[in-house]
Amino acid sequence: MNNRAKHWKLFMLFLAITMTMAVSTAALAASEEGCHYCGMKKAKFAHSWMNIEREDGSTVGVCSVHCAAVEMALNIDLPAKKITVGDYDTKEQIDAEDAYWVIGGKRMGVMTKRAKWAFSTKKGAAEFMDKNGGEPADFDEVMKATFEDMYEDTLMIQKKRKMMRRK
Repeated sequence: MNNRAKHWKLFMLFLAITMTMAVSTAALAASEEGCHYCGMKKAKFAHSWMNIEREDGSTVGVCSVHCAAVEMALNIDLPAKKITVGDYDTKEQIDAEDAYWVIGGKRMGVMTKRAKWAFSTKKGAAEFMDKNGGEPADFDEVMKATFEDMYEDTLMIQKKRKMMRRK
């Protein structure tokens, strides 16, 4: 094998290794992504994770409907073009407007006392309600409930964080 062929082979090997490392690093970064507001990790909260894509093309990821409401309130001049949420069962992102939502029930919510869970199917939501209670809702009802709960939820979060700092 001549030198040119050896160099080409080494270059291709280097390129393959570099691309593999880049893909692995990107996957690791995505799994370690934290909520824009509270830092909770996407990998742990995929079942409630929300992505907000704005009309200007920017995006933000948050751990819950609570933090999504904070994002919307703080960025009132940057309207959302599309909002996705983690399906409670599969953890895959689904359109928040098309999701079958459940408000309440005995399962503790993420960043809220009154849980708000999304499901990709009506059957998934019904099975959850059979086991855990709660009421069916659409996305508008979920957002209204989230803003109604904001004060009490914020106090709850502050109290929990204060207790954690004391430990």
